[in-house]
Amino acid sequence: MKRNYYIIGLIFLIFFVISFLTNILGPIIPEIITSFKLNLTLAALFPFSFFIAYGVMSIPSGMLVDKYKEKPVMFVAFFVAFSGALLFALFPSFLVAMFSIFLIGAGMAMLQVAINPLLRVAGGEENFAFNSVAAQLVFGAASFLSPYVYSYLVTNIGKGNTDKFLISTLSAVVPKDLSWVSLYWIFAFVALIMVLLVLFSKFPVVERKEDEIAGAWETHKKLFSQKTVILYFIGVFAYVGTEQGIANWISQFLFIYHGLDPLTTGASTVSWFWGMMTAGCLLGLIFLKFFDSRKVLLGFAISAFVWLSIAFFGTKTLALIAFPMMGFSASVMWSIIFSLALNSLDKNHGSFSGILCTAIIGGAIVPLIIGWLGDLFGLKYGMFFLYLTLGYIFSIGIWSKPIINNQTISLKKKEIETV
Repeated sequence: MKRNYYIIGLIFLIFFVISFLTNILGPIIPEIITSFKLNLTLAALFPFSFFIAYGVMSIPSGMLVDKYKEKPVMFVAFFVAFSGALLFALFPSFLVAMFSIFLIGAGMAMLQVAINPLLRVAGGEENFAFNSVAAQLVFGAASFLSPYVYSYLVTNIGKGNTDKFLISTLSAVVPKDLSWVSLYWIFAFVALIMVLLVLFSKFPVVERKEDEIAGAWETHKKLFSQKTVILYFIGVFAYVGTEQGIANWISQFLFIYHGLDPLTTGASTVSWFWGMMTAGCLLGLIFLKFFDSRKVLLGFAISAFVWLSIAFFGTKTLALIAFPMMGFSASVMWSIIFSLALNSLDKNHGSFSGILCTAIIGGAIVPLIIGWLGDLFGLKYGMFFLYLTLGYIFSIGIWSKPIINNQTISLKKKEIETV
């Protein structure tokens, strides 16, 4: 099939939007705590509400895509996200925020399930791996950018700076003491643009292979009875929990233990966490060409242990370096865990993918556990829970036995056989 560059570009834009909306949660948590006078546990309900939507929507979304195809599901996904963002922008309260962010998360979950098969068809199967990596780089770019957009908005809105159209417009609709709510007006606008783009775009027909189709509930039940499926479900849960457990609490950690401004230094550090994750992906691709993915996973997990410890026990300067380097260390974990998982089963990959996406719920549970422990013992000690999730990720590199290993390039000279 001829490549559809418009759809490829649209999918890359969707990855950008998903990342922009998803990874802004960390920088705004200190403001959420201040604005609504919350403890750490209640503040953690924000990422909890977002990522719990993945647990609820991932498997049903796969079934909806199979029945109604990609375009209707993507249209509904962006409309749901638009509704959630607009709801909170209009009625900024804690309870509304919980429901609002769940709606946004549900929309993002639906999109995640729909766009990967579409990218395979639009870009050609032979280019799927390359396009997937390119999409992850776009994803990382948005994660890097979103905290800076947040800083720009909250440091200008309500400060009498009315010479810029965006700032003056948002200042008129955002409560003076809740400048961070301006992000939700941005979210609503972006989601509405995407609703219109999807509506007026012509999509190719996606013909799934038999093992790419999300099966019935009976198929999922059979998969959940397999030890391998459970182990990798926990693996994805641990990875997303680690990623979000770090990103969501960096800014608050730096504020509590080093007195750094969450609006500027905190947001910038979160941005560099995502930026270094993108850089790590590039280096990881090189490593995976020469080393077995399990060894790469072990190496990056050890690196994560080291940088996390430096962030916890080091000086302010070291913490500002170590937290972004945690992003670098975590960069390859998602891809390796996911590929090891799919390469460990010989069928039902579509249903298995849905189950693995459901494990993204780890991004809801782990930050909540950290917040709860932080209220009891202090945030630093609450974040010690990340040693457990990293330990499990490290263990995957030891016990995993994929049917198919990643292809590597041997540096040894091939021996020439003589007849």
